[in-house]
Amino acid sequence: MSSSKEVANKPHVVCMPFPVQSHMKAMLQLAKLLHHRGVHVTFVNTEFNHKRLLKSLGPNSLDGVPSFRFETIPDGLQSSDEDTQQDMLLLGESIKKNFLAPFRDLITKLNHTAGDPSVTHIISDGWMTLFPLAAAEELGIPVMKFFFTWVFADESCLTNGFLDKVIDWIPGMKGIRLRDLPHNLRTTNPNEKSWTNCLEAIGRFDKGSAVVLHSFDALEQDVLDALSSMFPLVYAIGPLPLLLNQIPEHPLKIMGYSLRKEESDCLKWLDSNAPNSVLYVNFGSLAFISPEQLVEFGWGIANSKLPFFWVIRPDLVVGASSILPPEFVNETKERGLIASWCPQEQVLEHSSVGGFLTHSGWNSTIESLCAGVPMLCWPCSFDQPTNCYYACNEWGIGMEICNDVKREHVEKLVKELMEGEKGKQMKKN
Repeated sequence: MSSSKEVANKPHVVCMPFPVQSHMKAMLQLAKLLHHRGVHVTFVNTEFNHKRLLKSLGPNSLDGVPSFRFETIPDGLQSSDEDTQQDMLLLGESIKKNFLAPFRDLITKLNHTAGDPSVTHIISDGWMTLFPLAAAEELGIPVMKFFFTWVFADESCLTNGFLDKVIDWIPGMKGIRLRDLPHNLRTTNPNEKSWTNCLEAIGRFDKGSAVVLHSFDALEQDVLDALSSMFPLVYAIGPLPLLLNQIPEHPLKIMGYSLRKEESDCLKWLDSNAPNSVLYVNFGSLAFISPEQLVEFGWGIANSKLPFFWVIRPDLVVGASSILPPEFVNETKERGLIASWCPQEQVLEHSSVGGFLTHSGWNSTIESLCAGVPMLCWPCSFDQPTNCYYACNEWGIGMEICNDVKREHVEKLVKELMEGEKGKQMKKN
């Protein structure tokens, strides 16, 4: 057992993710690695997300790991359905207005908790710039964060073909087009919240003590070199899933990440399928699609005549229920499975999964890379167009589905991914 002096001398890191599924998962993966290296970790959730996590994993699922604790702060929003994602813009505004005082009070409380080391570092999500920096400066604690973005705003560019123009002024990103940039940087309204939030974050990028990236040299060498030339301390710490797999069995290692209840029975269904035969479909925790897009994707997948496992969240479809037509169900009932959520890493690592139709979120991209599963990419928002560009054009592990979803196009690409020569080549890459 560690002596009191050893505990007091431990580094103590407070991890504060942006309160959505994907950001929370990546931060929790990092927190687990830090704890494995002997760091005392405090992981901060919003009260809303912590309730969701306990509901998903079980009431005692987060207890009993020495030197790893969970704390909560209020999000300042009205109560809402625990099974749905909160409004992102309202959440972002509430973070700026309401998080500083409870976060600062929490750090102060941690610094006066008997038997625990004082807080030595804060790791804050790069999307949250105001309150972590303010609290860290006030309390004299280093804060590490990441955010990287660039500028685009000209209304005529949306209609005159200019989106296909290759950009030559972003260091380390040769050949990228305007349309491949994150969607919130392509606004034509200088007052749009997503745009002003980006500018706000950029203005404080150099205020942190270090830049932490979930990436690795072999994947993005040029980008990492460019960032290292701009900022003195840049740490690429990925891929987190592979690093976590190297940790010996431990209660913390098996602790889950999901804010939604995972339907693990899907793994038994996958067991009944041949190797590399199943198309896995999941558009992540935040993306939304229209009823028409749901139907077009559905019939494209059905007409391929291939086995599939499709995760359809209850809130996936905008303004309608996430229910496919009875004809689709009758056509695919012998070769398809639909669930509302799943343990994605286990699914991607399953031997029967041969392809992944994805929204190109960064977590999904990294997890697919780690599992060696090629992708069909249908980027929706945020950084997804950029991730799609790299997967399809730089790394050779993806094919892009047009934004205007048509069943014939989906069917063609699904067949090429699962059975065609390009799909076979992507598996080798």
